[in-house]
Amino acid sequence: MPTALILRTAGTNCDEELARAFELAGAQADRRHVDALATDPSPIRDADLIAFPGGFSYGDDVASGRLLALRCRERLWPALREAAARGTPMIGVCNGFQVMTQAGLLPGPEAGRAWPEDAPEPTVALADNASARFVDRWVRLRVEPGSSCLWTRPLVDLPPERCLLPIAHAEGRFVAPREVLDGLEASGRVALRYAEPVNGSARDIAGICDASGRIFGLMPHPERYTDHTRHPCFTRLGERERSGDTPGLAMFRAAVEAVRAGAAV
Repeated sequence: MPTALILRTAGTNCDEELARAFELAGAQADRRHVDALATDPSPIRDADLIAFPGGFSYGDDVASGRLLALRCRERLWPALREAAARGTPMIGVCNGFQVMTQAGLLPGPEAGRAWPEDAPEPTVALADNASARFVDRWVRLRVEPGSSCLWTRPLVDLPPERCLLPIAHAEGRFVAPREVLDGLEASGRVALRYAEPVNGSARDIAGICDASGRIFGLMPHPERYTDHTRHPCFTRLGERERSGDTPGLAMFRAAVEAVRAGAAV
């Protein structure tokens, strides 16, 4: 059974939901504190999948995800770099997405280039919402059909009205220089967009992946929608809408099944 390593620390509060999502998808979840991994990073090397959960790591002091990202850069980068280089699927949700962008895991190197020995400087960021308010609601999403993202492949043909996930963030506005945005678009690293105004993100970007499609970060919470009964209008869903996996569970199942099959992206 594939093992999903979930990094946690003070302030993270979605690690148990992530563990349940991976277990429903057929993996064994292993929740580890970042301090323990800093002392012994071998679980990172042994993991089949790696996840950065949502929450408020270290109270979001300085900026959302900043301190955990620094911890990863300073103590865990060699192990994370090796995992990325060997194709380990990774996911960062909300605060985890913020961490991955600041730690150097996203958007990652251009296709065909090696992961750098030292953690690269961030080229994208998640800034304060345009409304300057915390946003907590369900949103409609569009999966980019030309994206290389492994996690979103099962959802490519799903219309926005059925591709729903909850969001809960104050710093979720995706920003980057124009040339970086153009590069992400051209290389298929834009994986997910908002289908409606949400937080002012550049080009409505809700999630991106690296060039391999295996490393994925998004602001919406797929781990919070793994059961149809979580849908805000569950009692009004038709039989078709309540059949099969939810969009959230489909993401985790796609990654777990790819690991089981040893599939290349």
